[in-house]
Amino acid sequence: MKLLIVESPAKIKTISKFLGSTFKIMSTFGHIKDLPAKKVGITRHENGSIDLEYVVIENKEDVISSICKQASNCDEVYLASDPDREGEIISWHIGQEIEKVFKEKENIFRISFNEITETAINAAIEKKKTINMDVVNAQQARRILDRWVGYEVSPILWKKIAKGLSAGRVQSVALLLVCTRDEEIAAFKPEESWSIHVLFTVGETGLQAELAKIKKKTFDLTSKEEADKVLDAVKKETYSVTQITEKKRAKNPLPPFETSTLQQDAYNKLGFSVDKTMSVAQKLYEGVPLLDKNQPEALITYMRTDSLRISDTALKAARSFIKSEYGDEFCPKSANVYGKGAQDAHEAVRPIDVKLTPQKIGKFLKPEQAKLYDLIWKRFVASQMTAAEFFQRQVLIDGGPYTFKATGSTLVFEGFLKVYLEEDEESDQAVKIPKEIAEKLELPIKNANGKQHFTQPPPRYTEATLVKELKKQGIGRPSTYATILTTIEKRSYVERDTSKRFQPTELGKAVSSMLAKNLPDIINVTFTAKMEEDLDKIAQGEVDRDNVLNDFYTEFKKDLVAFGGSQTSQKSVETNLTCPDCEKPLVVRFGKAGQFAGCSDYPTCKFTSNVARNEDGSFALVKTEDAVGEESSTLVCPQCGKHLVKKMGKFGPFWSCPGYPECKYIHQDTLKMPCPQCNSALTKRRWRGGSFWGCAKYPDCKFAIFGQVNESPCPLCSSSYLLVTKDKEGNEKHACPNKECSYKVTIS
Repeated sequence: MKLLIVESPAKIKTISKFLGSTFKIMSTFGHIKDLPAKKVGITRHENGSIDLEYVVIENKEDVISSICKQASNCDEVYLASDPDREGEIISWHIGQEIEKVFKEKENIFRISFNEITETAINAAIEKKKTINMDVVNAQQARRILDRWVGYEVSPILWKKIAKGLSAGRVQSVALLLVCTRDEEIAAFKPEESWSIHVLFTVGETGLQAELAKIKKKTFDLTSKEEADKVLDAVKKETYSVTQITEKKRAKNPLPPFETSTLQQDAYNKLGFSVDKTMSVAQKLYEGVPLLDKNQPEALITYMRTDSLRISDTALKAARSFIKSEYGDEFCPKSANVYGKGAQDAHEAVRPIDVKLTPQKIGKFLKPEQAKLYDLIWKRFVASQMTAAEFFQRQVLIDGGPYTFKATGSTLVFEGFLKVYLEEDEESDQAVKIPKEIAEKLELPIKNANGKQHFTQPPPRYTEATLVKELKKQGIGRPSTYATILTTIEKRSYVERDTSKRFQPTELGKAVSSMLAKNLPDIINVTFTAKMEEDLDKIAQGEVDRDNVLNDFYTEFKKDLVAFGGSQTSQKSVETNLTCPDCEKPLVVRFGKAGQFAGCSDYPTCKFTSNVARNEDGSFALVKTEDAVGEESSTLVCPQCGKHLVKKMGKFGPFWSCPGYPECKYIHQDTLKMPCPQCNSALTKRRWRGGSFWGCAKYPDCKFAIFGQVNESPCPLCSSSYLLVTKDKEGNEKHACPNKECSYKVTIS
């Protein structure tokens, strides 16, 4: 009998069908040991060596005991936890326990696989190895660094700001990014500019063009007066086409997903949080039942990866599928290679079997699993397809000193866009060039106008953009992005604004400011990125673990002593408000329940209130709603005539009849247009991801619209509504929901 030990019990069924009765498969249920909870558990010796004290995690004694009991009756043991640093140390820890009861220690092997398939698992067993202590050392180094910062900085924060606070080495830098962005927004001063647009008479639709140059030079119009002056002069000139430039433009596919890009795309396209993306991906990796409910199938490769590499087998399968499904013209002559092409242990995130299309298996998956698999499958297949080709025409129109420019772009070959559609900003902004256009053609002005613009401040980070920035700056690794985001939010250092973007709380600002000022060599982006590189070098055996840690601690201790001994503290934040009871200044304080406004003359005056910061940086008191949250409305219950009241539910506030339980009416917002499928009403509904418009006859009719709606018919295909989104600059975009219709317009 052989024993194979995995990290997650969800993998057991998937793997067992490949290995048969000669293998017993068991799980550690994650980590089995860690540093002690109530002390540092790290000892630095005079010679520079560093020791760690590990203890068994609570409730893991029985897990260890049952694994060791089974191991004592086996001939070989295979440690098969996940193929990353955390997985390596889990294998090391359980291996140490097994060695106590296992006679043939040389028959304890470490194996790892990037996908849960029969081929991959058998190959891993054939290539069995021992624990990689360099990788173990890298995990230990990260754990030690985090423990030092957490255990030695947090008590200082308790003394200087508020009890119960905690600091994290990487999380504090993520918080610093959020706070720095908020400072940039507060300091931003918008700059005004104007552009001149003319609709020339030609063909049926005309030609929209923008003023590009005056006297062959670029220009800036910074006021309405300047714009009006140019606009008046523009209208007096006679115009003709002076140049038409035509060329083909290729748009290459994006690479397959790595962890950070998967998290970003799932957030932007599916509305998934980073944490939800990783949770759903974990299930797809471990295995989901398809035709046979008792036989789960692993659907994707390992989802925690920085690699863009694709195995030769997967490349051949993808290219064969593309040729048979879409045609030879959609498959490039040679495979598309991304990144450096290094033969690392990991691959990009991809479907295990490209022939398992989303259409084939979607009905067997939960909705969120189907959506994420569809995204991963399409991105992978598209990454191995040919480029999309556009035919681009640029028209220059001159009149006197003024040169106008119009650019049109037409898709002439879909390429990878046949599978994976991207937001093409250039095509959104491009205009249609009439067929009648020709050089020297005179173009009368139909109308002309000026448009005012203001530069926009940098936006607050969403989950997707913060992960993107962390990746760009080299902070964190695939296994840590989700934890970083959830940690700073759980600690109440950040909160979400109305657009679900991160903004720092007053507590978060106080903590970040104090750490950045007093630990400048540790809590900064450059240092944290370098430390991530050092951890990678430890894992690769290029540098010594203890040398890296001692270098860190030497500088860290100096800053720590100075920080602890300084007189700086920030128990409160000054505001622009005065106490309504005694007219003394109000300050923001930090308590167990979060931040609040309190009188600076406490305890003489005990006034407190909820408080919020306005967009301009000033503070405002927030009225606390009644315990039942019953704010009255002008809306009247159609069943009993009482005025509706606002109540708080699982997914936010809603309006309902105060006569409950006798009257159970709940108000629902309804679109004017009926359901396109059954002609019933479309009502607004709420779920954890926000709100959507759904058919009132659900579940008989499952029609739904996610997002905002403009109830205007599509001018091209007469669809009864348009989807509404906003771009990075805040411009509203209207797009037809019909996938076969290309209508899309930006409303400035």
